[in-house]
Amino acid sequence: MQQLNPIKFWPPLILLTGTVIYSLLDKEGFLAAAQSINTWILEHFSWLFSWSVLLFVLLLVVIYISPFGRITIGGKGATPLLSKWKWFSITLCTTIATGILFWGTAEPLFHFHQPPASLGINPASVEARNFSMATMILHWTLSPYAIYTMAALVFAYCFYNLQRPFEVSATLFPLIGKSSSGIIGHLTDIICLYGLVAGMAASLGAGILTISGGLRLFLGIPPSSFLLLVITITIVGTFVASASSGLMKGIRVLSDYNIKAFILLAIFFFCFGPTMPILETGSSAVVAYVQNFLPRSVNWNHALDQSWFQSWTVFNWANWLAWAPITALFLGRLGKGYTVRQFILVNLVFPSIFGGLWMMIFSGSAIHFDTLSNGALFQILNDKGPENVIYAIFESLPFTRLISIIFLLITFISYVTAADSNTSAMSNLCTKGITTEHQESPVFIQVIWGTIVGTLAWIMISYSGIEGIKMISVLGGFPALFLVIAISLGALHLIITTKS
Repeated sequence: MQQLNPIKFWPPLILLTGTVIYSLLDKEGFLAAAQSINTWILEHFSWLFSWSVLLFVLLLVVIYISPFGRITIGGKGATPLLSKWKWFSITLCTTIATGILFWGTAEPLFHFHQPPASLGINPASVEARNFSMATMILHWTLSPYAIYTMAALVFAYCFYNLQRPFEVSATLFPLIGKSSSGIIGHLTDIICLYGLVAGMAASLGAGILTISGGLRLFLGIPPSSFLLLVITITIVGTFVASASSGLMKGIRVLSDYNIKAFILLAIFFFCFGPTMPILETGSSAVVAYVQNFLPRSVNWNHALDQSWFQSWTVFNWANWLAWAPITALFLGRLGKGYTVRQFILVNLVFPSIFGGLWMMIFSGSAIHFDTLSNGALFQILNDKGPENVIYAIFESLPFTRLISIIFLLITFISYVTAADSNTSAMSNLCTKGITTEHQESPVFIQVIWGTIVGTLAWIMISYSGIEGIKMISVLGGFPALFLVIAISLGALHLIITTKS
């Protein structure tokens, strides 16, 4: 019988509650402490973040061509849970969340106007454009998806093929065997839960602010804590209801609509936006990305300013790592009945292709319109925030109001889809009795976690802002880094011991 596991539920809940109380009682002290720890991690471990992520990519290539790649997740004869299209749509929509919607048009402007001084290129030049576009592809394709794929693949194999329990610590079984259970397992799950809840709350906070900005713009609703609360309740209520309905209902339907909306929005931008500049900058970006993939992945010989490399590339890897352990539980569930090679294609290759095309279209459009307006978009970025850049771009396209409203709806569905999957995984992790046959936790546990995430997000954006919890999210990526390194070593062991 499935029931709450208090050992894994209460510790992260208490830690998160303490974090919120501390931030409310001493905002400056909280932010200063978080920033200090964050800076120390970046200064001392940037090399480990960057080299590890690169090795994850290379190791997945080895896994794909090795005999281990032919293994079917769940064993021979295992029945897939989903069709390939449903599998891909759920995987894509639960991993990109709202990230590409916000940063796809905002981040390239930073790189375009503020390239690393060490490269010796002029801001807002053709060289700066190529650097910005290549950086977007680096930050949103193979490297980050390798983090998720590595952890999810090992979990899927351990859960379905080795019959290990539904725990993050199950991913350590190939490396340390039965020692992955017990105290080590409990501590691993608790730390990962803390990091993910903080990360989800930060992402929800950004989504709430963006939606509230759109409502103010189009409906004239003034900003207030009450408006933020209404948006929070609506989003949380939707993703909790979706998660409670089970994998085969809510999230399957949401992700199907979501990916179709992504595709239609991209086609609209490509057809009605600067089509030829998109093609030109996109092709140049791919060439620059391939040429500089290895040196810029690890900042070889410090070709990039170390401060820039830490605040952008390493910062991105830390954020993805904070989400990776819990996200791996959900992504691993989906792979039953497919081979390891198919798992890598659906979780690494196909999302990377989608992310690359998205950045070519939206990042290329942002740079093009910014150039035409003599830096007006960059000025909006600095004055009003990254979430307003996309709305400014809509002003240069037909059907401005309609597309803006559709964008708001996509933003809403995107976060709901990602939160749905992670709420499901978090709840399962805190539930006794989850097996390959019974993979859904009780509804009340999902309601509790959804409420916690929503409460944290609302408190932080209403009273303390989201910067503090964003830093906590990045700090969650630090222990996750060592976990995914251990997982990759276990994957290497699986490769070596698998017979051809």
